[in-house]
Amino acid sequence: MQLQEEFVMLAQPPGDQLTSRAGYETVDRIMRKAGPTAQLSLEFDPERSLLWMTIRPEPKPIFTYGLLDSISKIQNAIIALWGANQAQCPIRFMAYRSTGPVFTLGGDLEFYLDCLARGDLGGLKDYARLSAEGVINNMTGLRGLVVTLATVHGKGLGGGIDASRSCNIMIAEEQATLGYPEIAFNHFPILAAPILSRRIGGFKAQKLLMEGEEFSAQGFYDQGLLDAVVPNGTGEDWVRRYAKSNLGTHSARVTLFNDFLKRGGDAIEEVKAAGELWANYMFGMKPTDISKLQRIAQMQDRMLMRLYRETSDAGEMRKVS
Repeated sequence: MQLQEEFVMLAQPPGDQLTSRAGYETVDRIMRKAGPTAQLSLEFDPERSLLWMTIRPEPKPIFTYGLLDSISKIQNAIIALWGANQAQCPIRFMAYRSTGPVFTLGGDLEFYLDCLARGDLGGLKDYARLSAEGVINNMTGLRGLVVTLATVHGKGLGGGIDASRSCNIMIAEEQATLGYPEIAFNHFPILAAPILSRRIGGFKAQKLLMEGEEFSAQGFYDQGLLDAVVPNGTGEDWVRRYAKSNLGTHSARVTLFNDFLKRGGDAIEEVKAAGELWANYMFGMKPTDISKLQRIAQMQDRMLMRLYRETSDAGEMRKVS
């Protein structure tokens, strides 16, 4: 209970007392329904009917099992509370954001390696199931309740992009870089194939994943994978403006997003099948491929050290100037 209360207190928006109270009460309801969560916090903006989900994975910016579980709990709590009556739902828009210089470095490689070392196929399948559940909820707008959005301000790599690109709207700031490097290590992101195929078509999605290139935000946009590229530091403002200007057309947008989702076939079954395929592939990896995964984990650590050092140095330079 203490953990829940801490997140609720963090979630209170600044400003008018009544607005703050409305935001507090909405978040409090969600958190009590969801139960204990970790590695994320919520903030509700009643004026825009906008719920922020701020991801704070530990010990590093990857999609840990704990983060996936927390996202799923929050999503399912909202569906349980208001899914039967959209008109009563105070939330019209749900947006993801992160903190720090990195949005995500991808999946939880240490978890994968631990499952492989223990021969735990069930653990890998459970991770894939949680990933698929979060993606399906994003794709369907929590089963027709909300418009889902994501704003990326830093580096985004591999399967960690799936959660954002499965949202109805994904934007990135100019400084962001995004890409799927897994193929270089005889690996592939869990759910990227069905997500990207629906966005840019099967051939282009396959080419993107096979080449493993990392793009600037503008380059990712040019591939058809972003809805907007915005100046640095303005991603959250863009989301706020989108929510405020589209409150009156929210229900039509949710319906249209879901209608187009169905045009490509059964997205839900495709996502579930992709998760099953990934888990079985991982479990059958050879020792040489497992060694490659270990090297990726080490590369993640080195990359983080460099990025945090560069961020710290930039901050010191701003202080001096």
